[in-house]
Amino acid sequence: MTQQHSISNTVWGLLILLGIIWGGSFFSISLALREVGVLTSVTHRVGWAALVLWGVVIARGHALPRSARVWIGFAGMGLLNNVIPFILMAWGQTQIETGLVSILNATTAIFGVLVAAIFLHDERLTKAKATGAVLGVSGVAVIMGWQALSSFDPRNLAQLAVLAGTISYAFAGTWARFMLKGLPPELAAAGMLGASTMFMLPIGWMVEGSPFVAVSFTAGAAIAYYAIIATAAAYLLYYRILNLAGAGNVMLVTLMIPVVAITLGALFLGESLSPRAFAGLALIALGLCVIDGRLFKRRVTR
Repeated sequence: MTQQHSISNTVWGLLILLGIIWGGSFFSISLALREVGVLTSVTHRVGWAALVLWGVVIARGHALPRSARVWIGFAGMGLLNNVIPFILMAWGQTQIETGLVSILNATTAIFGVLVAAIFLHDERLTKAKATGAVLGVSGVAVIMGWQALSSFDPRNLAQLAVLAGTISYAFAGTWARFMLKGLPPELAAAGMLGASTMFMLPIGWMVEGSPFVAVSFTAGAAIAYYAIIATAAAYLLYYRILNLAGAGNVMLVTLMIPVVAITLGALFLGESLSPRAFAGLALIALGLCVIDGRLFKRRVTR
């Protein structure tokens, strides 16, 4: 089991900041999608973020990898961690509330545990992880409703698309363990986003036309936010927290993101979620807490 480091006040501050940044990304993407297509939105997200991170890589003097395996790793990560989930989740946001997308996105850590248990010998499925996964999947079932199995309207399809995106994220984590282990975080992120841009530019251009279209100040600011702040800067912040506090602690940000996204959606987009969505969120959050384990350990030791 992954060792959990204690959380200092500095780390708590960084976790909250990252939760706010990533929670705000759902709101900014929603604003951009009012004026640009899904593929154009994703192209801007990965393209500008790649430019920023490659600038960081050059400034820090990292040498380019020479191994073909690493470049294949970049391509796989670009598809699994950016292209596939970004497209699916952006399309999902055209059909369902941003807050609901953020709730379903919280299952990333739950599916990550299941995928890792299948493919990684040092990540076996413990009772706590299995229980947390069952709770998380139950939360998804509550959100979607059992009727979703018999009727596939755009809303149900959007929820399934977002879930497919979270599963893609889960596979990306395992892929990174196999293919990119030992690389400096900023180089891994830059390579991944560079590969994503190489995929998205031709696909987006063929389907939706040139991504360089005139947009309003609001949409332009939204694109700048989710590309530069919520993608490039957020990756650097994420890896800093990971180095300071470990993987078990950085997972806590997953619980903060929906709170921010739901609040922004309610205040500025006029969104409201059903009680079923909040019940599902509670089950997903409980599942994440069970997987994390520390809350229940503290209760036992008191």
